Amino acid sequence: MSTETTEQTVVVRTEGAAGTSSAAEKGERKYGDHHIHREDVKQIWEECKEESFWYRALPLSVGSMGVTGGLIYNGIWKASTRFGPFPKLAVAGILGFAVGKASYAPTCRSKFQNKFGPGSGPGFGPWAGRPGFGPGSGHRHCHHICQECKTQAATAPAEKIQN
Repeated sequence: MSTETTEQTVVVRTEGAAGTSSAAEKGERKYGDHHIHREDVKQIWEECKEESFWYRALPLSVGSMGVTGGLIYNGIWKASTRFGPFPKLAVAGILGFAVGKASYAPTCRSKFQNKFGPGSGPGFGPWAGRPGFGPGSGHRHCHHICQECKTQAATAPAEKIQN
């Protein structure tokens, strides 16, 4: 058992049996019957960011800038007298990039669902995938405590002393 004191708060931690470690020490969370490893989430998230950039955001950004440049060159749209075609090209590029990133969200969501099952994705938890639950729905906290957490709390309660 170890004790740490930080800014008028005392936290008591108990160490498990030799050779065992808790889910939090392993970098995983438990929701229902699923263990979600942080490394898996991080890997899928990085993959989604990279693929959304190369396969959607960059092509749509360059394409929209090309179309805008063509419209300006052909005289359908007029260039700014002060700045030339650059503001319209910049706006087209930014909008193309944003639309490309947003259009990859369903693909990314399906990657999370394939890995962790339905109801998973950015916004993990027991409320994920169910309407009326989660942030913005009025239910701010999940009061679910799994059996493993209950037994850990019963065997090693943490003390908090505030002055």
